[in-house]
Amino acid sequence: MSAAVTVRVPGSTSNLGAGFDCVGIAIDRWIRVAARREESRAAPITIERRGALAGLTLPAERDLLYQGFRSACRAAGREPPPGLVLEASSDIPIARGLGSSAAAVVAGAAAAAGLLALDLSDETLAALCVELEGHPDNVAAAIYGGATLVLRGAAGKLAFTPLPVHPSLVLVFAVPDFGVETERARAVLPHVVPHRSAVTAAARSAALVHGLAHADAALLAAGLDDVLHVPYRRSLVRHYDAVVAAARGAGGFGATLSGSGSAIVAVAPFERAAAVEQAMARAWQEQGVAAETFRVARRVGGYETTPQDISSRRS
Repeated sequence: MSAAVTVRVPGSTSNLGAGFDCVGIAIDRWIRVAARREESRAAPITIERRGALAGLTLPAERDLLYQGFRSACRAAGREPPPGLVLEASSDIPIARGLGSSAAAVVAGAAAAAGLLALDLSDETLAALCVELEGHPDNVAAAIYGGATLVLRGAAGKLAFTPLPVHPSLVLVFAVPDFGVETERARAVLPHVVPHRSAVTAAARSAALVHGLAHADAALLAAGLDDVLHVPYRRSLVRHYDAVVAAARGAGGFGATLSGSGSAIVAVAPFERAAAVEQAMARAWQEQGVAAETFRVARRVGGYETTPQDISSRRS
């Protein structure tokens, strides 16, 4: 058991158009958690929040960090130790479709594994985090990094496969100053879709994967034009059409919701990425919406754990 451990977990974008609930990509936004025990503390669990987490007021027992910590402990036949202190800071915007919930769950579980020396593989951590958080694509990106495809087998077992992304491609994000709650975004989805829509979705999902690997403009345009979830969720993100049109007009291959929104992500060639970023920000600004923008132009690794002075990296 370590006296203290520090964990860093990336945020992520998921779906990426036609990769609904199965494609996740780690992004360069992070949650950092320092975990330690202070047996003198009266509270069984104390969480100190900073950054994007500072506004959260929910009880520590309901925090996703602690739920991830407790889930990892129980998977190893343990209970969380008394006097647990989690110091958490994040620059992942909350309720914007950037994987903040998955990152928190993974951070808690990884902190437990590191602090208590739990013998849990990445595959086990991924399975328990998916069960708790519910989004396998975001969890996969947070644990394994890069771009990952998640498949659920007939028996419910998850399989994680890395996806190649062409080095010339840049993800461009525009994050507005309003959020979309995941529960609301899930509620607007239909329970069934026409067979023709399912066929179109399957073809566009294949186009997305091939387009990402080869920077194929036509396939990326098709793969980013989803039919399973975006048509039902776009109304939750005001001015969605204007921002997407701006990204395309500035030279992006296409744009879509990041996760369930409210952030919008475009895929662009490197030489057009700055122009796409400016166009997306300007489109929202013209509608009276403030938006943060950023670009991800390299592979981002998965979670990192540092117990005391000994570093271990998983990416």
